[in-house]
Amino acid sequence: MALELRQQLKLNQQLFMTPQLQQAIKLLQLSRLELLETVQQELQENPFLEEGPPDDEREDGSEDVRHDGEADDVYEKDLNRNADWEDYLGDFASTPRLSQARELDMGDDMAPFEARCAAKPTLESHLLWQLRLSPLSEAQKNIGEAIIGNLSSSGYLQASLEELAALTSSGAEEVRAVLRRVQLFDPVGVAAHDVKECLLIQIENLGYDRDPVLLDLVRDHLDDLEARRYKPLLRKFKLDMEDLKEYLTVIQSLDPMPGASFGSGEPMYISPDVYVYKVDKEFIIVLNDEDFPQLHLSELCNMNITYASENEKEYCNEKIRTASWLIKSIQQRQKTLYRVVESIVRHQTDFFENGVTKLVPLILKDIADDIDMHESTISRITTNKYVSTPHGIFELKYFFNSGLELEDGNLVASESVKALIKKFISEEDSVTPLSDERLAEMLRDTLQVNIARRTVAKYRTALEIPSSSRRRKHF
Repeated sequence: MALELRQQLKLNQQLFMTPQLQQAIKLLQLSRLELLETVQQELQENPFLEEGPPDDEREDGSEDVRHDGEADDVYEKDLNRNADWEDYLGDFASTPRLSQARELDMGDDMAPFEARCAAKPTLESHLLWQLRLSPLSEAQKNIGEAIIGNLSSSGYLQASLEELAALTSSGAEEVRAVLRRVQLFDPVGVAAHDVKECLLIQIENLGYDRDPVLLDLVRDHLDDLEARRYKPLLRKFKLDMEDLKEYLTVIQSLDPMPGASFGSGEPMYISPDVYVYKVDKEFIIVLNDEDFPQLHLSELCNMNITYASENEKEYCNEKIRTASWLIKSIQQRQKTLYRVVESIVRHQTDFFENGVTKLVPLILKDIADDIDMHESTISRITTNKYVSTPHGIFELKYFFNSGLELEDGNLVASESVKALIKKFISEEDSVTPLSDERLAEMLRDTLQVNIARRTVAKYRTALEIPSSSRRRKHF
């Protein structure tokens, strides 16, 4: 068969995502803080993008229109007309502008208490503060800094004496002496190598080391105490159960992780994207635009610029298009966010009225059908977004959950069931904790829901609550 060259004409269709569409999709997924960072970066890089006050208007009332004849005038006029955000709240809020000032005054009441508190001191800073106040030499303080720098988040030492000695160019005995001083800092027992050493240091500091039984229990029988193997201990130490309970009380009063109560030093802040208020039996939705730059195109867009080269002209046109699309994409993002939250409030009215126990089952398709959008858009706009409600701050994803069937055929949200399980366990008697079977019975009586014991166990595990045998206290 001979080879030959032949021309062929073929027509097909392909779907491409434009850079503008990719930018809009990316903005949908960003959290509020990430969006702020993106906008600030674009403000630094784009000379045609500026920020100004919400009511920034031109003195002559003219609109931003480019005079570059080669640009699409209709396209530019439409984008520039939508560029200012001065009418943003009036368009996308559920109340007239005059009444919004009264609603926004309620923001401080709904602000979480944690947002008004300073971060906890870190374990490292707390120990270094004590080290600098201690009567140690400079060489010993250097050793102490090396010890503190090698602690885990729980307060345990992660380096050996030999490694610390090599690190500080000192002897092992000198390191051991400084380590002993650090272990008596607050919290006592920090810088221990393991749990036994940590507890023994605390026992010695409290003056309980005169009791050999207590020392033996901590040194050799912690595993037996954890597994509740009490009978061999009673025989070995010739104790009765009441005496052993007293020892257990002392051991349980000790802290096996002395550094766990300290903060990491890098608190994570959550800035709600939306506020939902209840005013006169009506829920008001207000988007959070606090500290958010009000974007508009620069005055440079109205100037007749003489370009030195085609590259400069192309660069300027590209930056103007990017700025216009960014403004429009942010406005579209906020509009979509408002519509989604508005639909969630309609579907979850009982939750906003009465709390978590009244949460109803909801899926992305319900919201997508309600506001005529695709499920993927709903999924993106609810990612890393938070709403401040009368019952606390929740991620938007929290409102989407599966349901359990009630006896009357209706459904109850799984999050409502989890909330009830947590409530029942918090009110239980620690001596006779509630079993999973008993919890299932209580849920059936309270919600008239058909729920199995294994389902209760699954929800309890998801809440990180141990089983009844591990929650039981013998005294």
